[in-house]
Amino acid sequence: MQTPSGVVFGPGAERAVETLVSYRAEHVYLVKAQQMLDHLMRPGGFTVSLVMMVAVPVAPRGGGRLRSADAQKGRAMLAALEGMIAELRQIGVPVSLAERIDAMQSLRHLPVGDRAMVKAALRAVLVKTHDHELAFDAVFDLYFTPQPAQAWASGENSEAAPGQGDQGGQGGLSGQNGHGSGGGLGALDTAALTELLLAALHDGNEVMMRALASLFVERHAGIEPGRPVAGTYYVFRTLRAVDPDRLLARLAEGGEQAPEQARDSMQRRLEIEGYEAQLLKFRQMVEAQVRQRLVDDRGAAAVARTLRRPLPEDVDFLTSSRDQIADMRAVLDPLTRKLAGRLAAKRRHKRRGALDFRRTVRRSLSTGGVPVRPAFRKPHPAKPELFVLADISGSVSTFAAFTLQLAFALRSQFSRVRSFVFVDGVDEVTDVLQQAPDVVEAARHINAAGSGVWLDGRSDYGHALSAFWDLWGEQVRRRTTVIVLGDARTNYHDPREGALKAVTQRAGHVFWLNPEPTSAWNSGDSVIARYQPFCDAVYECRNIRQLRAFVEDLD
Repeated sequence: MQTPSGVVFGPGAERAVETLVSYRAEHVYLVKAQQMLDHLMRPGGFTVSLVMMVAVPVAPRGGGRLRSADAQKGRAMLAALEGMIAELRQIGVPVSLAERIDAMQSLRHLPVGDRAMVKAALRAVLVKTHDHELAFDAVFDLYFTPQPAQAWASGENSEAAPGQGDQGGQGGLSGQNGHGSGGGLGALDTAALTELLLAALHDGNEVMMRALASLFVERHAGIEPGRPVAGTYYVFRTLRAVDPDRLLARLAEGGEQAPEQARDSMQRRLEIEGYEAQLLKFRQMVEAQVRQRLVDDRGAAAVARTLRRPLPEDVDFLTSSRDQIADMRAVLDPLTRKLAGRLAAKRRHKRRGALDFRRTVRRSLSTGGVPVRPAFRKPHPAKPELFVLADISGSVSTFAAFTLQLAFALRSQFSRVRSFVFVDGVDEVTDVLQQAPDVVEAARHINAAGSGVWLDGRSDYGHALSAFWDLWGEQVRRRTTVIVLGDARTNYHDPREGALKAVTQRAGHVFWLNPEPTSAWNSGDSVIARYQPFCDAVYECRNIRQLRAFVEDLD
């Protein structure tokens, strides 16, 4: 076939066009490729979606212009995949162009009706760390909404019919989200449904739990069409009708009344934890049902915008909630091990040791000394010592806790790590961090002892820095790296930058980490500009991602 531009497309056009499209060129080449592909529409031919880089079959032109149902489902699948990838990138999950192509290619080898298999394949391709799995699961559920579980003929039948078991509960990927009344279950009142839920939780019947979650949401969520909300209140309404605490108490009572021999406390505790896990599963099912109805009402993209939450490493220290802090701690624990390894490797490979004359001569004998290839001894760089000064006043206490935890976890990469906390005074807490089992217990001990407080407990950087210089200034050496953590808000006290200048003259490096955005620096009582000339660098450090970048630059 010859195009108006004179280009002839033969039987191998599909592979050539896919190669052209996947080539990482400028956007203008992709536009030209699309123009070329417009000429490939012919009976029995194909077209290429530049968005997804995939060849999609096209129905022959002529008398029947309607595309087949399979082709329409394929395009819906590709649109959902593209939307999901765009949302993942929007919330901070890195997805490269090659990974997008791999995700598309994986769908060509999978039964797209098997939602669990599609989800596992896309997770393997797009998710590179455990920290991003929860974000992927939430976004996948928005763009690949499962079909609802099949209804039962009567409420007494808790056994799934053939084809309506767990696989039916997972559902296909057709995108049709009917919300029936649940057959015979829909005729029961709330009390009867609660009793069925109690039995399902006790037996671990997830098929029944999923069906009941759909019914409770339909009856009690009170979803208002068109409202741009995330659905949190709808979930609250549903769970308020279910009363999970009361269900857990009844499940625990049923275990205590068992006629068998008395069980030990460990077995009893395991049973209760199992019931709690089942209730958590039911809550997740309720959340999925609410999301499913919101997607039906407003579309996946609109719901994704309202549900969008930053990844744990992107949550601001100063505005994080209790649940977000717990997620951040889970991210920070494995991060410290990775950073320790990177610092060690960087210190080994950055410097070369002294010239090894004997090895150099021996290596040159085979070439008669021409050319001479110098050999160097293995470097053994001295580890620096680290002094961390952390502001633990209420406004930045979360940031200080995470940074102290990270610095203490990296102590193997320094000859010595000493930690100090201050508000308007300063105290050393190195021993507290060493003896406490975790940073939460250490923070509790520091607060109980009133560490860092001198007079009224209001931030006074000037007095704190002066006290540090008077008490520990002589212990600062050229091998010492000093890191100050705080927002530099002095409550309009004298900043006494001379104390920091004296520390800088003795220390090897002085860095300042500020948890506030740069736009807020030097506003109000912030005097970071007064301290900045006496620091090697001042970093904005609002989240774990920025904290990690700073640690990786340390030497």
